[in-house]
Amino acid sequence: MLYLVPTPLGNLKDITLRSLEILNLVDLILCEDTRTSSKLLQHYNIQKPLTPYHQHNEHKIVSHLADQLEAGKTMALITDAGTPGISDPAFLLVRECIKRNIRVECLPGAAAFVPALVNSGLPTNRFVFEGFIPIKKGRQTLLKQLATEERTMIFYESPMRLVKTLEDLAQYFGEVRNCSVARELTKMFEENKRGTLKEVAEYFKSKTVKGEIVLVVAGAD
Repeated sequence: MLYLVPTPLGNLKDITLRSLEILNLVDLILCEDTRTSSKLLQHYNIQKPLTPYHQHNEHKIVSHLADQLEAGKTMALITDAGTPGISDPAFLLVRECIKRNIRVECLPGAAAFVPALVNSGLPTNRFVFEGFIPIKKGRQTLLKQLATEERTMIFYESPMRLVKTLEDLAQYFGEVRNCSVARELTKMFEENKRGTLKEVAEYFKSKTVKGEIVLVVAGAD
């Protein structure tokens, strides 16, 4: 059996009791970065074998892992933060498990886009999650398509590209489109900056941006 176990975005207390129970139960824990995951597991005194599972090796080892699951092993897949499969590896292994009739269970828990959306002040009844915007190929095409999207839009972005993305969105969506940037969610320096695309871009131009970022943008009128 394979469990998909969400992990805290930053604050280690943001993990469910059931997630801790499952992590103590499984034979093997698959993780993006063993150094990052070890901090969480050590904090809760969970002593289980760790195996790296990330975007650079998932194609190579997915069949091997499925073989082990078929042979009777129970595994948990975690990421550095949040829910596996949301802009993180999980899809290939889940698909292979379903193909082989291996039971898969996803536990509820942290996902960065949910608190960012709810805290944005933008409509939450209908939204679309776009993940990371392409850096080069397909970037302009996607932004042109999304310019008329009426639902609230959610993006993930890196600190080094945040201002560039805000400026590109202002170019295609209009400078007065409202948005919200959530940074360092659940951590000591959590910040939520709201305003128009132009205002928020100007704000982040004047400071050094750090941490993981969720960008929420209002849909077209």
